[in-house]
Amino acid sequence: MGHPVKGGLMFPHFSGIVINGGAKIGRNCTILHGVTIGSVRGPKGGVPTIGDNVVIATGSAVIGNVSVGNNVMIGAHSLVLQDIPDSAVVVGNPARIVSMDGAEKTKYYL
Repeated sequence: MGHPVKGGLMFPHFSGIVINGGAKIGRNCTILHGVTIGSVRGPKGGVPTIGDNVVIATGSAVIGNVSVGNNVMIGAHSLVLQDIPDSAVVVGNPARIVSMDGAEKTKYYL
């Protein structure tokens, strides 16, 4: 019957995607068009680490030494400059948490 899928990376609408070669991307991630996963120089420099089961929507950027947790949704045109915890939904510029663990509203903000 074949082997179960053990993870991968999906680019369903590939175009204009930039990923720094040092970035770490987990299993079962989806990256849409116009996304940048990039580095920053200086004392806060580095590249992102992205967890498993993350969706990065159109036009978003994840920049610098940040950690994106597992099961995260980054909304379209969001700018992620700080760590994102597991199971968060973030939107905006800069990105802020709008949902945790599927809740419609939350008191958590970045």
